[in-house]
Amino acid sequence: MSRETAYIGFGSNAGDRIDLCNRAITLLGLLPHSRVAGISLLYETEPVHDGTDPGDSWFLNGVVQLETDVMPRSLLMVLREIERSLGRDQDHRSGPRTIDLDLLFYGDQMINDPDVVVPHPRLHQRRFVLIPMSELDPLFVHPTLQRTITQLLAENTDTSEVRLLFPQPSTHYGLRPTCSSGQTP
Repeated sequence: MSRETAYIGFGSNAGDRIDLCNRAITLLGLLPHSRVAGISLLYETEPVHDGTDPGDSWFLNGVVQLETDVMPRSLLMVLREIERSLGRDQDHRSGPRTIDLDLLFYGDQMINDPDVVVPHPRLHQRRFVLIPMSELDPLFVHPTLQRTITQLLAENTDTSEVRLLFPQPSTHYGLRPTCSSGQTP
């Protein structure tokens, strides 16, 4: 089985946002048969009220690039378990979030099952996803829309504010993918 590149969006607007984001990334880094290959910088973003009520507190958002052998359905289950372990209210998923983890892409796969939808169906509408995603792979082509992340960002009409968090809390934010030497780890 070959590794796929998964992109996972993360965000927090409840509790100690920086600590919760750090803990989520640490837990992703412990996932067997996986490697965190990149982490975007952190962005402060105003909450988007698109049929949900995330509260009025601003989010910290970013994207993780994960090289993994874990299949999409299993990866999504792991993301939900990380959310639970970090205090996400599973009964009120649309409310304020200690941590929110979304499987944005899984390679170029397109999955439309009742419990797994990849690519994430609304990511192209959200600047708070596209901006950090563009740091990691601006030329990644959305498998269903056939547009690069750069193109999607340029065409985006989302007017919600997204601002770079300054100063960044840790040196692991902004970790960019490195070129492979062609050797298998």
